[in-house]
This record gives sequence, C-alpha cells and structure tokens, in this order.
Amino acid sequence: MWRLKSIRHKASRSAKDLDEFKQKKREFEKALRQARRDRQLISKRLLQNEDDEEEVSMETSSAPLSLEQVREMIRGVQCGVEEKAAHLASLRKALRNPDTQLTFIKSENSMHMLVGQLSGHNAQCQLEAARCLHELSHSPHPSVGQACLPAGPYLLTYLSGQSTKLMELCLYTLGNLCPDSALVREKLLAQGMVSALTNCFQNQRYNLAVVEAVGFTLSQLLQAKDATEQIIPAVMASGIIPHLISALTPDAEFGFGPAFECAWCLHYLVSSNVDNSMLLSEGALSQCTAVLIKLGGAVAQGNLLDGMELLIWPLLRCLGNLLVSGGCDVMPEDTRLLAALCVFSQAYLHPHPALCRESLWTLNNLTAGSSVFCSGLLLLKLVPVLIQLLSFSKGINSMVLRVVGNIAHHGTHYCVGLTEAGLLTALCATLKMAEPEVVTLSLEVLYMLLYSSPQVHEEFTRMNGVPLLEAIQYNSEVEQRVRAAYILHHHFPSFSEVSIDLLLFMLLCWFQNTDWSDTATLNQPMA
Repeated sequence: MWRLKSIRHKASRSAKDLDEFKQKKREFEKALRQARRDRQLISKRLLQNEDDEEEVSMETSSAPLSLEQVREMIRGVQCGVEEKAAHLASLRKALRNPDTQLTFIKSENSMHMLVGQLSGHNAQCQLEAARCLHELSHSPHPSVGQACLPAGPYLLTYLSGQSTKLMELCLYTLGNLCPDSALVREKLLAQGMVSALTNCFQNQRYNLAVVEAVGFTLSQLLQAKDATEQIIPAVMASGIIPHLISALTPDAEFGFGPAFECAWCLHYLVSSNVDNSMLLSEGALSQCTAVLIKLGGAVAQGNLLDGMELLIWPLLRCLGNLLVSGGCDVMPEDTRLLAALCVFSQAYLHPHPALCRESLWTLNNLTAGSSVFCSGLLLLKLVPVLIQLLSFSKGINSMVLRVVGNIAHHGTHYCVGLTEAGLLTALCATLKMAEPEVVTLSLEVLYMLLYSSPQVHEEFTRMNGVPLLEAIQYNSEVEQRVRAAYILHHHFPSFSEVSIDLLLFMLLCWFQNTDWSDTATLNQPMA
C-alpha cells in the first residue's frame, strides 16, 4: 500500500489541492510505516477508495448514525434493485464512524445482508460490500472484527479470483482482522488462510500491489502471540518462503512497498524460535546481503530516496539475526557489505540514529569470530569511519567499541592496524565518558591493544593515558576500578598500587578459572 494511488477528483478540484492531498497522503502513510518500524506493533490499514469523489480527507468526520438510520440503510440495500450499489456506497461512508460500526453490527441481519451482497453475482455490489467490510475491519473495537467472521470464507475465496481490486480489498481486510482476537485468527487459519495467501502470492507475483498486500496480511498474522506454535510452522511449510525472498528487491517504478512488507515477514520468521536452516537454504542471507549492498551504493551516491531507510531496517534485522542463528558456518561472501553498513551508519547518524546503531549491531554480528570481515574493515580503511562515531552516544559508541573489539581479538597484526588508524587516541576520549558500558568496553579494547605491542605502551603513556586509568581506579564503579587496576598492575607496574579491589578480582578469577583478558563477551553475536 506504500505507493501513491491515482485518485480521481472532481473536475473543479485544482492542481494545487491535488498536490497538497498527495503530499498529505505520503506523510500519513510514511508515519504509519515509521510507527510500525519504531514499535513493531500491529497496525491496521485503510485503503483509500479510488472511485470516491467526495472531499478527500484522512480523517473521518461524519456524525454517528442512530439505530433507526442504520436500519433504514440496511432496508435500502435489501429492497433496492438498481440502487443497491449506491445504498452500499452510502453505508460504507457511514461506517467510517466507529460508533456507527458498533450500531451496525448490533442491528438485525446487518452482517447477513453484507455477506449476501459479497457472495452475490453483481460485481459492483460485491465490490461495495467488500469495501464496507474493509471499513469494519479497521474498527478499534474487537467485537466488530469478530462480527465479520462469517465473511471470512468469501474473503479467502476471492484471493484466487480475477479482480485485483477486489483481491487487494480482501487482503487488507483480512490483515486488519487478524490482530483482533485469537478466535478470529483461529477461524481464518482453519479456513485455509495460509494456503490462500501462498496461492495468491504465486499467482500474482508480478502484480506488485497484490504482493504488497499479501506481505502486509502475512506480517499481521506472523506477529500474533501464538504464532510460534501454529502459524509459523504452517507458513514455513506452505512454499511461500522463496516468493518472500525474491520480493526483497525493490522495484524502481513501483517503490519500496512490496519489499518492505516481505522483509518484515522474513524478520518475524527469522527472529522466532524455529530452525532457520530452511531460510538459509532458500538464500535469505545472500538476498538480504545483495539488497543491502545495492541500497548502500545508492546511499553512498547521495540517492536517499524517501522511505528507503524503512526497508533497510528489517533487512538489517534479518541479516543480523541470521548471522546469530547460523554461526560462523554461515557468512556472507561479499565484503562490499562492510562498506554498505558503514555508509548506513554515517548517512543516518543524524536523521535516524537508531538506524545507525542497528547498522553497527549487524556489523558486530558480522565481525564476531570472522577474521575475513575484520581484515576487510582494515583493508578497506573503514576503521577511521567507525572511530568518528565514538563521540556519539545512544548506544552508538558502545556498539563501535564492540566491533573494534572483535577486530582486536584476532591478535597483534589487527591491533597494530587499529592503532595506526587512530583508535588509541579515541580510547583516551571514551575513557573519560560518563557511560559505564562505554568505559568498560574501552578498558577491554585497551587491554588487547596494550597486550599486542610494547609500542602501544609508549604511545599511551605519551598521551597521558595512565592518569586516566588511575582516575578510573579510584573514582569509578567497582567493575571498572578493578579492570583499570588490572591494566595498571600488568602493563604499568611503576604506576600501580595493589589494592583490595585488585586482590578480590584476582581471587574471583581464580575461583572461576578464567582470565579478565578473555574477550568472549565482545565476540558473542548480539541477540
């Protein structure tokens, strides 16, 4: 649905009004997508009617109808012959009001009338009845969604029909009904919703409007609390996975909508507790990688298209979680991905800092345990790009420290590369920061750098780094104090005084049969 529909207007409407409406619609739809990305919440969609010539508005301003008025409209549909479609159109407009929706479902034979028109042979009445159901499905009241259940079999049947307009309406209506209650989902699943969506995707894979609608409806279904037990296994066995993966590439003319919806579907599948081996075997990892590299190239050239970041988001989550589930045995092969992730972290640092952090999180999962990608960051001279981000908070600097820690963990050659890139100077700044996690991670990385080469000791001393460690040893939290004391004792003994904290720390290491220099925490992929 994330495209601009060609809405017909009255001839008297000016071009300026049309442009203003289009802009308002773009902002409205982008806000919906942004909200879904930020909160990962189920969100209902309301399709705009292309044939409606009333004054276009994003808000419903009609007053609620009384019970008698609703009954009169129902009688108008039942008794009319040539005017049935007109009566249904009037009813549809009235159903935009939430109070009228409740009044309607409580009226006798109301849903029976709508289902009768939906299942009839009059194509126009069928379409208007579907639009009425679509308005009802958008209701905030769960009881309204449950009242629509008798229409479920017809909505699913029309997914294999000939009218793409009716197909879209049915898909978005089903997508709106899914979150209303477990009873609604149970009924729709029993009626074959998953197989109907799969068949619709297969038959309409070249119709991107329908693909987008299928993706939206499936994503609504996959977000259910009980999805892991029933829904996800059915989806994995349905044959829809290859179609979702192939739809991740955005269409140059149509836009990001279909790819966006299908990427979220894959994210919900990847982040569930099911085995991701099927997703990996179907090429989810390679496809996410290829699309991210392509988007990274566009961003690097300054082509930040509207809505692009909302596609990057679920692709990053898919890739990052696939790396966790697959381990070191399943890794991308194209090192251009490193450049793409660094480009995202730079380009979206100020407009979308959370997306910058998400890019770095994926980069952390990519470099954890991978000498190839750690070497790639050094060879491609991307480490200075990461170092520039150490001055930014909101979890960005701590994520950068995890990435450089992954690199340092591979030994002397890597630590030398980090030092030459200017990391030691940056660590002197991060050690002064107020964020405990940043200071702790800085101490871990510093220890690995100092352990790698005597030259690092000399340079750190010239930078007046030792007083920073002394300040941490006496002024910070216990964990940071003992780590600073440990570094001073092992690498700068002339400045070190054995403290009770250090003795307690060594005793703890002895009991746990571990060593502080173990960097397992840095190299564990984030969940």
